[in-house]
Amino acid sequence: MLEFNLISVFLVGLLGGGHCIGMCGGIVGAVNFSLQGSGNQHPYLIAYNLGRISSYTFAGCLAGAIGASTSILSNVVPIEKTLYFASCVMMILLGLYLSGISSALTIIEQLGSAVWKKIQPFGMKFIPVRSLKQAFYLGIIWGWLPCGLVYSVLIAAIASGNPLSGGLIMLTFGIGTLPIMLAMGMTSIRIKGYLQNSLVRKISGLTVMGLGITGLCNLVLSSGYPSLTH
Repeated sequence: MLEFNLISVFLVGLLGGGHCIGMCGGIVGAVNFSLQGSGNQHPYLIAYNLGRISSYTFAGCLAGAIGASTSILSNVVPIEKTLYFASCVMMILLGLYLSGISSALTIIEQLGSAVWKKIQPFGMKFIPVRSLKQAFYLGIIWGWLPCGLVYSVLIAAIASGNPLSGGLIMLTFGIGTLPIMLAMGMTSIRIKGYLQNSLVRKISGLTVMGLGITGLCNLVLSSGYPSLTH
């Protein structure tokens, strides 16, 4: 099941570019603006994204540890299957959001807004970016930005029931987001127009929905899900 998760979460990160623009476009623009006239900006964008992915990986390890701590209940309730089911449902909701059909995912994002208000001021201390270290630290802070895309994958990390597996899932997701985030920093105007094209959004969203539906089908076919079969 982990192999399927890794393929899925990589594609979710890759196809979620439209959402990334809305959530992280502003901070990437701020990094670019603060570096104008300072030469090659690419190392700073890479450092920022490495910090962001580091936070995702750490969060994945924590999520996997939480999943492991619930394993003692596995003989009473199907914890792993329930979490895997939830991650597939979140993926379907994400697909609906990316395709512009439903904005229900934004409600889930609001759940983390209270914590983000306390974390965000620490990130603002690194703006304007003047060094690679600042860019890296800014990425670490911005990795905790409330994001339905991230939350969808974190549930899969919890379902893995292992800190290393959870970290690997989130690392793979972060790598999936990297091409779009780097392209957004280097050619922000052109990539923004492409990713926000209605046809591109629909194709991306429907693909992500397909991954979620495939996951549900695999769950039912492999061992059955009590609430669906009884």
